[in-house]
Amino acid sequence: MKNRIIAILMALAMLMLVPAGVLAETTEATTANEMPGEPPEGMGEPPEGMPGEPPEGMPGEPPEGGMPGGGFGGGTPPGGGSADFEYVGATEITEAADASGESYESSTVDESALIVNTDADVTLTDITVSKTGSSDGGDSCNFYGLNAALLAMGGGTVTITGATITSDASGANGVFSYGGNGGQNGAAGDGTTVNISDSTITTTGDGSGGIMTTGGGVTYASDLTIETSGRSSAAIRTDRGGGSVVVDGGSYTTNGLGSPAIYSTADITVSNATLTSNLSEGVCIEGKNSITLVDCDMTANNTATNSNATFLDTIMIYQSMSGDADSGESHFTMTGGSLTSLSGHMFHVTNTNAVIALTGVELVNDGSDVLLSVCDDGWSGAGNVATLNAANQALTGTILVGDDSTLTLNLTEGSTFEGAISGEIENAKGETVSTEVGDVTVTLDATSTWTLTADTTISAFEGDLENVNANGYALIVNGEQVK
Repeated sequence: MKNRIIAILMALAMLMLVPAGVLAETTEATTANEMPGEPPEGMGEPPEGMPGEPPEGMPGEPPEGGMPGGGFGGGTPPGGGSADFEYVGATEITEAADASGESYESSTVDESALIVNTDADVTLTDITVSKTGSSDGGDSCNFYGLNAALLAMGGGTVTITGATITSDASGANGVFSYGGNGGQNGAAGDGTTVNISDSTITTTGDGSGGIMTTGGGVTYASDLTIETSGRSSAAIRTDRGGGSVVVDGGSYTTNGLGSPAIYSTADITVSNATLTSNLSEGVCIEGKNSITLVDCDMTANNTATNSNATFLDTIMIYQSMSGDADSGESHFTMTGGSLTSLSGHMFHVTNTNAVIALTGVELVNDGSDVLLSVCDDGWSGAGNVATLNAANQALTGTILVGDDSTLTLNLTEGSTFEGAISGEIENAKGETVSTEVGDVTVTLDATSTWTLTADTTISAFEGDLENVNANGYALIVNGEQVK
């Protein structure tokens, strides 16, 4: 007999969440110092402090009416926001299990093909999962896993090997790891962990990511082949409540608008992978979250703007103020590998405080001459502040810093910068965003050099001016020409 798990939604009033009930089956939470599940050998660890006790009074149900969407790569697919719903699976696993060669399918709206809801270990080998039946559940799909092809919840560890998972529906993420914290950003999850390897995930509908992690969930993935085609359907995707994602190896391709290869409202680390976005950014980081790439090859061809964006770019770091991510310092770190930008600016920072760290990355900017822009875009509420740390790194191109924006550029360990810094900025619509350069500090260590490609005005310079090759152009620091 099908076991329906009722997720009673909590009322949202006076900016305080009041819990209305608990799930039918109570799950065990890990302690604050334990990591849920065991990562596959060599996969590494998510940041400390991710799992643990959910906040008091937050048993893991979504709040009544959901929470407003509006994030750039997340948000609400067509159909609007959340409503009261029941988690329903064509097949539901609620205790320890070991299944091999099984097929799971659903063509029913708002019904997952497979739900795993247990605090026990479940192993799924060589399974086939097929999901059709589009949802208009909106944020219930994005935040809590309604209508996902395979939904893991309840605090257990689900190990998936050799799976073939297809989703041909809106609001139907491929594999969803929901950590049970009710979508509370920065809160610990209940321990739900997905270990998935050597599997193929294909989604075609809007709001249908490949691997999706929310509510403090944890996902370890290795050697996956993921392709998505819908809008707001990142291959590696997170949403409200975040969590931790560690990926090693594999191929991750997106074809839809607002569908970067990676969308982060969490802490995400990807190593040894090929990442391709054929219409959108390669990466979006929203708010106080991070993406780390190690020895990855990423290519993006962002040819259409989405949501409030007015720039085309490959690495987008921003804060939408939608509530999908806490505000704070955003981090993009890339070591080794290659980053190829086929359209627009290579890096773009707006409405947040971002730290970009590059070490030994092959940068190929075929989209424009702009290496980095830090300026106003279609969101407001915070400043535009960026730090670019380059170590053993070659940088080329123009850096744009708007008149109300701030940049700190640090070159170390034999880095080189061949380019200029300007405040004259137009967006992709041809609108003037800035005419004067903002607050810029450039620091060169003794092993690094800067070759100018145009007259440049900055606020401060630290280092030996002998390491600056004026190349026939003027360098003006704090109103004084020094080269």
